Order: sequence, then structure tokens, then C-alpha cells
Amino acid sequence: RVIPRVARAAGAGGYMQRRFGSSIQMLPSGELRVPDDPIIPFIEGDGTGPDIWAASVRVLDAAVFLAYEGTRKVQWKEVLAGDKAYVQTGEWLPKETLDAFREHYVGLKGPLSSRTDEGVPSLTVAIRQGLDLYAGLRPVRWFQ
Repeated sequence: RVIPRVARAAGAGGYMQRRFGSSIQMLPSGELRVPDDPIIPFIEGDGTGPDIWAASVRVLDAAVFLAYEGTRKVQWKEVLAGDKAYVQTGEWLPKETLDAFREHYVGLKGPLSSRTDEGVPSLTVAIRQGLDLYAGLRPVRWFQ
């Protein structure tokens, strides 16, 4: 199956943002059902964020390809926060960004500038509060 792609409008890396994919679902048991083409929203971030994202997405895509022998592929969906959001929407953290994380259950966030001295609340804190996340759990599996 060929997946149509659209070129990203701006940013480092020149990666392609896909149009299609399937949402991760939460089962009544609390378990997540992850499709073969999950949509995962990401915030590219400010400062070094575009450079970090350009490298990270290549590693993540390669890891998924190798782990699932090409049968699965993440469909990345850029959402806005920080400088890019402010320039494009006039808001530091648009409601649509938090809505996307809620809808898809999973997301990645790059580094965001802190402008607390200018009266802008910490965006990382605002994201955590908006999504009711107060712990940064990082589960790890060891492979031998």
C-alpha cells in the first residue's frame, strides 16, 4: 500500500508528514490497542528542537521498522507549542495541541523555551497540568 505524503511546510530535517493513520484506542480494561499505523502527535520544540527532532524521527522510524520487520509505521502528526505556535496562532500552547495528545493517548515533546521572566508560564508545566500528568515515568525493557 502506498501512503500519500505531503512535504512539511517549514523546519529542519526535510522529513515528510503523512496524512493517514489510525488512532490508538483505550479499551474498557485500560489497555491500549495500538494499530499498525498509529498516529503519534509531536511538538518539534524551540531552539535545538528542530535539529533534535530531525535526528530522532529517523531513529524512531528505523527502530519501528526493524522491530516489526516493516509491518508497522508511525504516522507522525505535528502539533504546535512554543515559539512556532505563537508565530502561527498567537498562542503559546493552542488548545488543539492538548486535544491531539488526549485523542491519541501518546505524544512526544521537544525542548520548549522558557519565558517565565516575560510573564509566559512554563509550557512544560502547562502541558503536564493540562493532561493531568505529574510524573515522568519512563518504563524500560531490557533485551539480551
